[in-house]
This record gives sequence, C-alpha cells and structure tokens, in this order.
Amino acid sequence: MDLLETFRRSLAEFIDRVEQVAPAQWADPTPCPDWDVRALVNHVVAEDRWTVPPLAGRTAAEVGDRFDGDQLGDDPVGAARQAASQAEVAATRPGALDGIVRHRAGDTVAGEYLHQLVAEHLVHGWDLAVAIGANPRLDADAVAVCARWLARQAGEHRTGDPTLPGRPVPADVNAQDRLIAAFGRDPDWVPPR
Repeated sequence: MDLLETFRRSLAEFIDRVEQVAPAQWADPTPCPDWDVRALVNHVVAEDRWTVPPLAGRTAAEVGDRFDGDQLGDDPVGAARQAASQAEVAATRPGALDGIVRHRAGDTVAGEYLHQLVAEHLVHGWDLAVAIGANPRLDADAVAVCARWLARQAGEHRTGDPTLPGRPVPADVNAQDRLIAAFGRDPDWVPPR
C-alpha cells in the first residue's frame, strides 16, 4: 500500500472513532496520562490543522501558535472532520510530498513527516477507541506500513507524541499490539473504574 493511501486510511479510522464518542465520554480518561478524550482529539485536530501550512511550504515560524489551544469549539466531531479533510487535501496536492517540511521539531522530508502523521492517527485512534469502548482493531495494512517505518527509525522517533518509552511484549504478540507497545501503550489498557 502506498503512503498516501495509508495516510487516508489512518485519517478515516481516527474520524470514525471520533464519531463514536458519546456526549458523556469527552471527559473520560485515555491511555495518555495527561489527556482525557477531548484533549486527545484536540491534539490530533491541532496536528491535522498544523499539517496544511508546512506541506504548502510555510515555515514553523510562519505558522506560529495559531493552532495552540482549543481547536474543537462546540462541535468536536465537525472540527475533526474538517481538519482531517484539510490535511488529506494538503498531503495529496501534487508535489506536496516532494519537499521539506519546516516542522517545529526541525526540517523533515515531507514523506517522513507523513509517516509520522500515520503513526499519530493510528496510535491515537487506538487510544481513543479503548477509551470509549469502541473496537480498537486498526487497519492491518496501515499497521504494517507504520511498523516498517518505525523499524527503520531504530529508536530515533521518540521525542514527541504519540510516543512514550516503548514497552516490552511477548514474541508471539500480534502486529497491532507490537506497534501499540512500541509507542509506550499497554495493549491491554482499559479505562480505570
């Protein structure tokens, strides 16, 4: 599967999970220790919105802090749909993946940046699913693409979300659980009672 299709699938899965959040679940805990459901979704929406200017050649300084703070307003689901749609359009624009993204963490090849976004959506999609009691199964092909990318990183991508220190897992664990554990999650996490 090519990178753009993987990105599209990761976006779609994340939005599917956002659409399943019940009104009473926005304050529920997630596997991300400092984020409830709303904060987790806000984080991904901010990342999706932040994606658009750099893929169009803007620098981090030009983007500034305009995507800090609440990005969800009164319509979290609508905000998530809109941000994902804009990120998809930005990534699929001809030539968008040929350049360098002037990211906050430093200059990154656009294709590498898109791999990071795939991981962001897959892992936080899993976070959201287990937090709200939805089916946490991720697209197996997208998991495989993300796992191959992560293996190539050999520990280099460990400084920002969605990463936490990796967790050891048994040798016979499935590919999704291995990926989730690599990003510091307990594949058996359940919300506290």
